[in-house]
Amino acid sequence: MSRHDQGNGGLSAAAARRLEYAIIGLGVAALLLIFQPFEIALFTAGGVLVVVAALANNLLPLAEPGIAKRSVVKAAMIVAMTFCLVLLVSILAAYFYGLFFLNPPDPNTLTGKAQLRATPWYMHGFTWTVAITACVLAGALLLQSRRRTGAREAAKEQRPSTSLGE
Repeated sequence: MSRHDQGNGGLSAAAARRLEYAIIGLGVAALLLIFQPFEIALFTAGGVLVVVAALANNLLPLAEPGIAKRSVVKAAMIVAMTFCLVLLVSILAAYFYGLFFLNPPDPNTLTGKAQLRATPWYMHGFTWTVAITACVLAGALLLQSRRRTGAREAAKEQRPSTSLGE
């Protein structure tokens, strides 16, 4: 057990403060990268970091002493899984928007030929990576809850009943 853990497995005051400062620091670093005037690649990294910081802000209520580390990890997994699912829904919505509201590409133009040769959205590696990540996170959360439920049931079976009627 590290010096930052409490006896019950929860976050110590120092660990909770460190988690809170890390989340807030992530947001500050993202803003610094966005508003720096030197390099466009740093701006791009800042844009990505802003999204990550916004998602990490969902963990701030759990940065309290005594909160179990497992709860923080579980909340982070739920936030990441939700982000992946929302990303997949937005990709699908963009596809349907193009399907229903935009004219099909003209094969007689250079732009139309390029659009017709493009890889469909459902064959991109990024789409499948996000989908697999969402499934893995959902499976991990399911296994974690089953393991915890199984451990509780096993503990109930090992404890003798103290009531008179049983």
